[in-house]
Amino acid sequence: MRVIFLGVGEACDETLPNNSHILISKTKLLLDCGYSIPQQLWKYNPDPDFLDAIYISHPHADHYFGLPAYLIRLNQDGRKKAMAIICSKELIVKIKSLLECGYKGSAAKYNYKISFLEAKKNKKIRLNELVMEFAPTIHPVNNLAVKIANGKKALCYSGDGMFVDSTERMYRNADLVIHEAFKFDQVHEGHAIITDLAEMAERANSDLLPALKCGASGKV
Repeated sequence: MRVIFLGVGEACDETLPNNSHILISKTKLLLDCGYSIPQQLWKYNPDPDFLDAIYISHPHADHYFGLPAYLIRLNQDGRKKAMAIICSKELIVKIKSLLECGYKGSAAKYNYKISFLEAKKNKKIRLNELVMEFAPTIHPVNNLAVKIANGKKALCYSGDGMFVDSTERMYRNADLVIHEAFKFDQVHEGHAIITDLAEMAERANSDLLPALKCGASGKV
């Protein structure tokens, strides 16, 4: 299992792309697709069949407004393989509306199929060799952190928000946790801080990378 950090910037960051990552196993899964992410994806791999699925953690623009541009280019570049989008029930409705708003009528003409899989707390989704489970964080809108395991390794990704007990339980013994942090030790409502994340990582017995103004790629 390999992880590529496409971006770790916040919504209004002029220097870093939005928070987004690619998990590479046998299945290739994108974690969030904000408005500055399509360009990063095309730079990394322009193959229209590269990704198998996209996970969207919550309905904020810097986490899913890149979908219209990315999905329409997949069609233009000749994708035939189906694409799975995993997200909450409310986000399924919002994404369909966003695609229609961005490029009216285009989604109905894609030459590939988009299937939506509903994510929710205490539900597990099997995506080929990957097993995904979800837990909430504290954020102004509904946000679901995710744990992804391939039978050998497990990675967790927070989206945004401050972890709660159920999030921490899900993180326990993961090989890598990528958790958003807005400040180092200054509390910002609806977001985590690095000092709290460091303490949580010790309790969860996990390697943790706070996604705060940093970038990396690695294997877990």
